[in-house]
Amino acid sequence: MSNITISLPDGSERELPEGSTALDLAASIGNRLKKAAVAATVDGTETDLTAPLTDGSEVGIITNDTDDGRHVLRHSTAHVLAQAVTRLFPGAKFSIGPAIEHGFYYDFDLPDGQTFSDDDLVAIEAEMREIVKANQPFVRSEMSMADAKELFSDQPYKVEIIERVESAAGDQFDAGEVSGDGMISAYRNTDEFVDMCVGPHVPTTGRLGHFKLQRVSGAHWRGNEDGIMLQRIYGTAWESKQALAEHLHRLDEAAKRDHRKLANELDLLSFPSELGGGLAVWHPKGAIVRKLMEDYSRERHEHGGYEFVYTPHLANGKLFETSGHLEWYADGMYPPMEMDNGTYYMKPMNCPMHCLIFKSRQRSYRELPLRLFELGNVYRYERAGTLHGLLRIRGFTQDDSHIYCTEDQLADEIASLLDFVLSVLRAFGFDEFTFNLSTKNPDKYVGSDMIWERATAALAEALDQHGLEYETKEGDAAFYGPKIDIDVRDAIGRSWQLSTIQADFQLPERFDLEYVGADNERHRPIMLHRALLGSVERFMGVMIEHYAGNFPTWLAPLQVRVLPVATAHEEYAETVRDRLASAGLRVDVVGANDALGKRIRASKMEKIPYILVVGDDDLAATTVGVNPRGGEVERGVGLSEFVSRVTDEVAASTERALAH
Repeated sequence: MSNITISLPDGSERELPEGSTALDLAASIGNRLKKAAVAATVDGTETDLTAPLTDGSEVGIITNDTDDGRHVLRHSTAHVLAQAVTRLFPGAKFSIGPAIEHGFYYDFDLPDGQTFSDDDLVAIEAEMREIVKANQPFVRSEMSMADAKELFSDQPYKVEIIERVESAAGDQFDAGEVSGDGMISAYRNTDEFVDMCVGPHVPTTGRLGHFKLQRVSGAHWRGNEDGIMLQRIYGTAWESKQALAEHLHRLDEAAKRDHRKLANELDLLSFPSELGGGLAVWHPKGAIVRKLMEDYSRERHEHGGYEFVYTPHLANGKLFETSGHLEWYADGMYPPMEMDNGTYYMKPMNCPMHCLIFKSRQRSYRELPLRLFELGNVYRYERAGTLHGLLRIRGFTQDDSHIYCTEDQLADEIASLLDFVLSVLRAFGFDEFTFNLSTKNPDKYVGSDMIWERATAALAEALDQHGLEYETKEGDAAFYGPKIDIDVRDAIGRSWQLSTIQADFQLPERFDLEYVGADNERHRPIMLHRALLGSVERFMGVMIEHYAGNFPTWLAPLQVRVLPVATAHEEYAETVRDRLASAGLRVDVVGANDALGKRIRASKMEKIPYILVVGDDDLAATTVGVNPRGGEVERGVGLSEFVSRVTDEVAASTERALAH
């Protein structure tokens, strides 16, 4: 038998016997790699480890501790889930089961209208472990669409996917099931179970095992709210017992930090059903935090050379025809309102109105860059199933700015924006960032390819000049221009997309914006969109979860609470309160109607930075007992000393924030 030569990603080569697989290649490199391998890339295409290699191929091994490797683990575990369900629920129909971030799901249609219970999840997980224990092979086969429809004739959802791809109507929804090259691939675990899938999968079910089923929810087939309601089982899968345990711990911690739960417990805001979905009302305590955030944003923009503007909440539809929103973004807008002088829409974005401000008079190059800023309310229609507290909401406020500049100013403006955005995010306690550069979606964009290339290059140049590592997300930009998305990492390691910097050569063209240059000729400005916090609402949700409701003292809605030991000390407690309030601190008193211990516990539940207890000795010596959040109790602290201590803390935080 002759040998074949395989190239490795590092440029080295290996000789293997003809007919060898990627798993054989991994074994030839080392037993540790063989054990960690879950799939391979062959000439850039992900492939099963068991597929024979050909001479001259470049092969990389995908291991279970990488993002691609975890994707394979999760997708394979989803198949085992479907196999277990069909064993336990004869007649069950299964639709799709993709890997998702941190896990997987599978959608089922159970016979006779059955639904899954929590007890069912326990039984299904136990059955999955039996399948893993059996070490069943994932055997791939390929067939024509006609043969595939026959094979899956008892699975109507699979047949529908095949027929959609066959008729060229397939979409991203079908991509994980059918490749669209005219052939269908399937993976068989036993004579009884086969599933349609592009792959790849792990070689055998025995490579799996570190998984946990999490919950059941309803899911409309193809996301059609008028369509069939399926039963969706969610799960998570990882490469090791430790990785699974760490993830489950993060989920427990995230549940404790859920901003919807904490916002209710801390009386910050609520989502009354009378308002409708995706709309919040801010209570006094939440409004204090919001005001502090917005005031800080205004002050930074004022010092940063921005000019403040205000625009209305709705506009004539002709404005959104000009901007392109009705052509490209209508699904995200609220339905039109027919009025006596035209058709009106709630605005989904502020940028068209800012363009009108620029266009309101002749502009000179001497005015550029012109930086407009607005805390502007916008309204976007989000499907009910996607709403999630403040993180996905229908009415929200963007700290929105639009910069109009010349092409020569573009790189400097983007660089300046990066500095500005990062400094503000750091002021709110975020120090870890990731950057993504989103490029043109070839199926959904306006403007010439040349303009897109110029804008994309300018954003990439700014990131490079800052020495920032970034990932390019091909096809992820909005229809009007490429963008930089800035994600922050919170206290428990989760990533949140907040800030955006977007170059736009399109809206100035659509609105016919011009300025007079130094040559006395008319020129088209370049427009930069920039949302710093993303939206005030979403940023508040992220902040609540980042701090677990323990806002830093400068942002806390209530900074100090004074507790008299007994009614005899209430007058002194009020004196302490007045002294603190006169120093600019947010403070209240809770009288001695309940036992002191009960009042201390209740105050700690409110996550107040400082609880002061005052009794006989404090009354005599003008002192306070200090019970700081997360710190050691101090007795007999002079009132003047405490006032100086806290005001200095707040001032230092504020100065640091402004210095950023």
